Amino acid sequence: MYVHPITIIEGDIDGQGHVNNIMYLKWVQEAAIAHWNSVADINMQEANFWVVSRHEIDYLKSAYLDSKLVAKTWVTEPQGAKSERHVTIMDTETETVYANIKTTFYLLDAKSKRPKRIDAEIVNVFS
Repeated sequence: MYVHPITIIEGDIDGQGHVNNIMYLKWVQEAAIAHWNSVADINMQEANFWVVSRHEIDYLKSAYLDSKLVAKTWVTEPQGAKSERHVTIMDTETETVYANIKTTFYLLDAKSKRPKRIDAEIVNVFS
């Protein structure tokens, strides 16, 4: 599991006074990139990249400018070139869950831009 801090800024707030729902997708992407960069060496990062094919979001609680949040993320066992990433966005103090997100990512070869089977080396960096 990887824990990614979230900073809410004024521009994240929508007309209803809470965090705009689109920000949750931004936080998922930021957490996924930070997680990948923290576990993959430079050669692995240069040879591969990830693309999103699907997001599923369950919004459970509204977040506000003063909310103190963190994204906890992990990946599940891959299937070919496909991997699912789970993200729980929660309060850092009370551990109240604000949202649960499941995102389907595909691994692509950086040169060919084609899907690439997720091998044991990549699985191991996430273990």
